[in-house]
Amino acid sequence: MGQEIERKFLVVNHHWRTDDPGQRLRQGYIPTQDARTVRVRVVGEQGYLTLKGPSVGMVRPEFEYPIPLEDAETILSTLCQPPLIEKQRYRIPLGDVVWEVDEFFGANAGLIVAEVELASPDQPVPLPDWIGEEVTYDLRYSNSNLARQPFTEWS
Repeated sequence: MGQEIERKFLVVNHHWRTDDPGQRLRQGYIPTQDARTVRVRVVGEQGYLTLKGPSVGMVRPEFEYPIPLEDAETILSTLCQPPLIEKQRYRIPLGDVVWEVDEFFGANAGLIVAEVELASPDQPVPLPDWIGEEVTYDLRYSNSNLARQPFTEWS
């Protein structure tokens, strides 16, 4: 079984920026009735379908499959709840982990979040100086919730 073990943080400065242009992502969510998530994502010329189960702490089941780009585009435009998530993702290797910094656009413009995937929930992670408040357990920062209630609409 696939699983995701992830910690999420707000980014407090631009010290993480490098010459890496990052990768543009567009993703949307098919509405569900509970904590399960069905996501469709386009990265470059490749589509992906991802299924995630409910979180237990920072651990949740996750299954991701490549799908044809045309299928992903059709699903995004016909089945996913607007607005879509638009972001630039930067991968930053530091020590034993790779940080993924997401700079959001569109309805979530102004939000920059860093995530780190772990091998176990108790894996120690040194925090770089550009890491701020941990928001792992603040559900507002999950991408599926940002699609339902975008950052620019928060009071």
